[in-house]
Amino acid sequence: MIEIDNLHMHFGGIRAVDGVSLSIESGRITGLIGPNGAGKTTLFNVIAGVYMPTSGKVYLDGRNITGLKPHELCARGMLRTFQIAQEFGTLTVRENLMMVPCDQSGESLMDNWLRPRQVRAEEEQVRAKADEVIEFLEIAQVADELAGNLSGGQKKLLELGRTMMVDAKIVFLDEVGAGVNRTLLRTLGDAILRLQQERGYTFCMIEHDMDFISRLCDPVIVMAEGTVLTQGSADEVKANDQVIEAYLGTGMKNKPEPVR
Repeated sequence: MIEIDNLHMHFGGIRAVDGVSLSIESGRITGLIGPNGAGKTTLFNVIAGVYMPTSGKVYLDGRNITGLKPHELCARGMLRTFQIAQEFGTLTVRENLMMVPCDQSGESLMDNWLRPRQVRAEEEQVRAKADEVIEFLEIAQVADELAGNLSGGQKKLLELGRTMMVDAKIVFLDEVGAGVNRTLLRTLGDAILRLQQERGYTFCMIEHDMDFISRLCDPVIVMAEGTVLTQGSADEVKANDQVIEAYLGTGMKNKPEPVR
């Protein structure tokens, strides 16, 4: 579904992404791991249209999408979540979901005056979709709660729910487990698996929790210093000496005993 060809993203002399080429297959959950500063979030930002790359190309279903803006990519079915949830805190959970679909008639002042029935009918359809998402994610108990009052894990569930309000082809999840307790993390994992298995969603996720990655992801791609270090199954990358070295630092395996 996604092809990345020799992608570079430089900030002055810093090569945050330095010649990355990789593929993300349709219908799978791909993990993206690496130490802090490896370039993972920068890569997400380039793919998702936040940054225009210094060079290289990004393709979605064979079409060049390099440099398209986030709202243009959303219309093509590419969505992302953020490490820090970006909810509308003064709106309810249901209202946050209903905000997502683009080009609603109710956004037009003229349509509200001249086509009130159309606006109401469309809003009821969007509300029904939001209620379906709420039921799927099993968050009915907070449906009418202000989003700003939710726990960190509930906010991550809400972000996942917002991706369900449109016809998503691929969803990029940036540290979906950050700040989430173990119980809600399992609920999040269950929801992601169900979306992949029952609805054919494609996911790519940045995550540091290797147990979470091992449960959900195949393959797992490892980045270090702006490049792709290796990829394979979770067990393969966890046993890879280069991966261990990238996380722990060079020379850790053969570090001499201290002089006493």
